[in-house]
Amino acid sequence: MENPSRTIPQLPTQPWPFVLHFLRSFKWLIGLMASMEIAQKACQILIPYSFKEILDGAVAFDGPKDQLFDYLNGPLSFFAWMCLGILVFSRASGALLVYFGPRLRKMTREKIYHYLQYQSHRYFISNFSGSLANRINEVSMGVNHGLWTVMFDFLPVAVSFCVTLFLLYSANSGLALFLAFWVFVYVSISFLLATRCQKYSRTFAAERSRTTGHIVDAVTNVMNTKLFARLPFERHRLNKQLDVEVEKATETMWFFEKMRWFQFIAGLILQLGTIVYALVLFRDGAISVGSFAMVATLSLVIIDDSRGLSRRFLEFFEYMGNISDGVKILVKPHEIQDMENAKDLVAKDGALEFKDVCFSYAEGKSVFENLNVKIKPGEKVGLVGFSGSGKTTFVNLILRLFDIQEGQISIDDQNIQTHTQDSLRSSISMIPQDPVLFHRTLLENIRYGNPSATDEQVKEAARMAHAHDFILETEDGYQSLVGERGVKLSGGQRQRVAISRAILKDAPLLVMDEATSSLDSITEKAIQNTLDTIMKDKTVIVVAHRLSTISHLDRILVFNEGRIIEDGSHETLLKENGHYARLWSMQAGGFLPSRDTESTETQTPSNPRPTL
Repeated sequence: MENPSRTIPQLPTQPWPFVLHFLRSFKWLIGLMASMEIAQKACQILIPYSFKEILDGAVAFDGPKDQLFDYLNGPLSFFAWMCLGILVFSRASGALLVYFGPRLRKMTREKIYHYLQYQSHRYFISNFSGSLANRINEVSMGVNHGLWTVMFDFLPVAVSFCVTLFLLYSANSGLALFLAFWVFVYVSISFLLATRCQKYSRTFAAERSRTTGHIVDAVTNVMNTKLFARLPFERHRLNKQLDVEVEKATETMWFFEKMRWFQFIAGLILQLGTIVYALVLFRDGAISVGSFAMVATLSLVIIDDSRGLSRRFLEFFEYMGNISDGVKILVKPHEIQDMENAKDLVAKDGALEFKDVCFSYAEGKSVFENLNVKIKPGEKVGLVGFSGSGKTTFVNLILRLFDIQEGQISIDDQNIQTHTQDSLRSSISMIPQDPVLFHRTLLENIRYGNPSATDEQVKEAARMAHAHDFILETEDGYQSLVGERGVKLSGGQRQRVAISRAILKDAPLLVMDEATSSLDSITEKAIQNTLDTIMKDKTVIVVAHRLSTISHLDRILVFNEGRIIEDGSHETLLKENGHYARLWSMQAGGFLPSRDTESTETQTPSNPRPTL
């Protein structure tokens, strides 16, 4: 198995280097596309120049009328070539965009997701999955649209200004200086207005997001709204948020309107200024009639190109803002990393050892201090204790969802921190208390335990987990989609699919977090026989909330405030009449209470800890 740490993309943590990281892979295509855009815009701006040449030639022609086209052959050919150039270069650029655009977006999403896969368990429980998915999409779109803004907006406008200045200078240097001054003032003010507008756009976008959140929350809980007869209350609550959104929208749109006033006034000054100045020059014989027509046409082209410049600046800043925000969240350093030369862990017997393990989720809040545990190959061990006593943390550390601060955890005498995470987790089958399924078919969900398994092997695993019958009763059988996170299935059905998946994986270590708690008593009894079968020749760890499910195991570890205070078989621990015996007597309906209500000495800490 290849070391994943060698394949993780190294992504820059700053917006501009991040964007350039992806653009470098397409630098020749981007350069070619930029050349096409420059050529296309130059041809477009040279059209007024061809009009000038045609008009000046027509005015100067004094020969027979039937020879006019021959006389104007040069200017007319130039005009035709410019028109053809616009067509060829623009469509060539468009063809490059069709090829390049989707691939750039694919690469961006693929690399960010690849990088995100190796973030820690702590990272994922601290960020909403929907928010992360949305940021991946926003960043990829930001990279694309930011490039398109530069390529199809800023670059053409820059070419337009440069070629126009050259043409005006060829006609009259005064006209060129007037336009240069206007361009400098217009671009500077447009840039400043766009930067000031960012705060309005951000607040408006934030309020839009809050409104969406209100609507999603209300729609998700519409049954609660009906049951508590709070329909008017929810409408009033949404209306209050909509009023805030309208207020921010009005502020933003008024600023946009001010920007448009500036754009139209600046355009009016340019148009009137160039026409009046050109008329004066024409009156004084400084320019020809063709040059006058070219000046008038170019002024209209420049106004049209520059009118949306403020908006383009604003959009560009928004794209870069989205990229910056996304990079800050998505491209954080990985908390859990494989060592540079990490090898694959090979688990055969399944011996497990905690040696002087010290661990805390946060500094100063220790969970384990010098914890020592040895579990023999093939041993079946139960973990019991009140909520927060350390059972889930014990399992998390075996799976290396968190890294210990001191000590060593080994499987078959192999330090798990010096071996790859993928090989470690490939050696462990996990059946969580509340399994989460992919929004895929039942066949795909079960086969996830072993992607190379045949359909018959998948079905056999389902039979062993008593899932086969209910699967056949669904509309499409094994091809039935289970819904987001498996919501179309009951808790017991999801549990049986998870057990089927673990059976198919057939790893040497099996971890179960009350794997039968969601099942009815009849199904539980039937599945318990299956679990006993698959537990043979495996090292098994069972996190128990119902003590009766572990009473038959080889050994029980009793956790209390991060310490193992008792260790032995069910019968032995009952005879000792200690903590476990008291837990056994405290069971209500077969389940432990969440905390010790009889003794303040054994109450769990109030500090919350991440759980599976």
